[in-house]
Amino acid sequence: MQTSIALLRGINVGGHKKVPMAELRDLLTNAGFQNVQTYIQSGNIVFQSSKKASELEIKIQNLISSHFGFEVSVIVKTNKELQTIFDGCPFSKEKKEKSYFILLSSIPESHLVAEVDLLTYDNEEIIIKNDGLYFYCSTGYGKTKFNMNSYERKLKVSGTARNYNTMVKLLSLSAEN
Repeated sequence: MQTSIALLRGINVGGHKKVPMAELRDLLTNAGFQNVQTYIQSGNIVFQSSKKASELEIKIQNLISSHFGFEVSVIVKTNKELQTIFDGCPFSKEKKEKSYFILLSSIPESHLVAEVDLLTYDNEEIIIKNDGLYFYCSTGYGKTKFNMNSYERKLKVSGTARNYNTMVKLLSLSAEN
């Protein structure tokens, strides 16, 4: 069994796509996932399974769709993959602690990354490395011009964002003892 982290996109935001975490834990446990834990309401699940990430993503998407009645994007990473993205943050320690880590479903094609790299916004830094997009805004996330939906379309991948504290907690919860 391998410990994995499933990151759900866009649940429990503004009263839309409501997924109670206790119900989600029960749903996954009943479907054969082991040691299922959730962290905060934004769709972070740590569990154990012997299946590959791509199989897990599809299985979790299908379970949520059939049980809750809506589609949700799911990205599954191992602790090592999450740690690599976290450690790969190119910002200073001060900026890293105020950054957002956007985990991408796959590594975007280099020519698409080159096109997106041309986009610049005042007070914002966006760096794409492999399957991670690092975002820092000196004026705060609520005042950003960065739009994840736009970046997903341009990069032809899906993604989900987590802040520094959530990344640290997920790494801790998924650490192999």
